[in-house]
Amino acid sequence: MSELVIRQACVEDIEALCAVILEHGPNPWNHLPEVEVRQHLQGVAASTTLAVLAEEQGQLLGFVSYRLTQDFAAHQPAARAGQVHGYICEAVVHHNCVGRGLGARLLREAVTELWRLGVSDIYIDRHEENAASAGMMRKVGFTELLTYADPARRPNGSRRSTLCCLRVRQ
Repeated sequence: MSELVIRQACVEDIEALCAVILEHGPNPWNHLPEVEVRQHLQGVAASTTLAVLAEEQGQLLGFVSYRLTQDFAAHQPAARAGQVHGYICEAVVHHNCVGRGLGARLLREAVTELWRLGVSDIYIDRHEENAASAGMMRKVGFTELLTYADPARRPNGSRRSTLCCLRVRQ
């Protein structure tokens, strides 16, 4: 039995990251325009996008990408107003690995890395009706902050996004 390797993504991984998300990420709940996805993952080269990945025998099984931001300042606790926080951008697992906890494991790794970078608050969003993503987020400790109309990114179902947060402290 081969060993699962969890590591930070590097420049050489960008094309494989793009291939995995574009093949295994699409579903009625995910907003994955190819141009935007590729631009986001090209950020690995400039360290504006960070990603943790899982591979086995050189095959990419999934990843979680994340970044430092101030985009969610309106949701920050007053005591941390103006502080940089984390945002989990993408989470994808190869279809053959779904349901084995790999997504949650990678999400925990991304959270750990963001905490190492000094952030206290980490945000993530999903389609309101994406039960698989909701379960993974709850498993890692994220709680729902709000749900809002988001028809541009969510053309299916309720057409709403749910923003979730994980805080080191309140």
